[in-house]
Amino acid sequence: MIERVAILGTGLLGTSVGLALRASGYKGSIVGWNRGSEQGREALRLGAVDSLAADGVEAAKASEVTVLAVPIFATLDWMEKLAPMLGPEQLVTDVGSTKRVISEAAARLYNSPERAAFLPGHPMAGKERGGAALADANLFRGAVWLFTDDAAAIRSAKAAELVKSWRGLVAAMGAKILDLDPARHDELVAWVSHLPQFTATALSALLEEEVGEAPELKDVGGRALREMTRLGASPYSMWRDIAHTNSEALERALLALEQRLAQLRENLHTPELRSEFEQANKFRRE
Repeated sequence: MIERVAILGTGLLGTSVGLALRASGYKGSIVGWNRGSEQGREALRLGAVDSLAADGVEAAKASEVTVLAVPIFATLDWMEKLAPMLGPEQLVTDVGSTKRVISEAAARLYNSPERAAFLPGHPMAGKERGGAALADANLFRGAVWLFTDDAAAIRSAKAAELVKSWRGLVAAMGAKILDLDPARHDELVAWVSHLPQFTATALSALLEEEVGEAPELKDVGGRALREMTRLGASPYSMWRDIAHTNSEALERALLALEQRLAQLRENLHTPELRSEFEQANKFRRE
């Protein structure tokens, strides 16, 4: 039984984790920490955390499970800070969108007999805008929560028990658990998550340049425009880290899209255009 959880980072995901834990019936203590006080106070007001810690390290030291809900570079920094401070009867996990660099850091810093366990995680859930005010207790319900752990790396019985318990809490939040190899994870999310984001960013930036001075044209676009550009409102602060830590897979996906767009352009007046629509419709049906 996990009696105390620390959430370092009370933005959208961190606050949603706290709310989802409470909604699932979790009875233990939840302490939050955030670099900026406003997000922490909002998480406290919403009931996502029971208290706010002045020091994230101290909050982690006093907890059985610590959830790192911050951008990837900040996650790596926290992993370095916490590794020598925590013991084998504690677990650290994260919600970062890339996993290879996290898993490599975990293998170097954690999962040894004298140190805490680390369970790399990634809930495939979120919103185009961040912040505790947008947190949702049902954010993870029906979503896939990916883990890239190596069971053989968990050295202590207590750590293994904590891993099992945390996975149980994630399932209780309504998420569907899926285990993946870290490299395979990054390859897949480059296609199904990162490519859509960067496509929307490019389209939104292009439209801002082309029709930004003609706001009535945004209304002409209607639902199609809203759906295609919704992700364009996502914050650079989060996606910068993703771009840096999954650049190879993302570059391959972007290049493939560039080639596909060129193919579409070349086939605007040929029968081959039909096959593109048929292929697209097949993906949606499946």
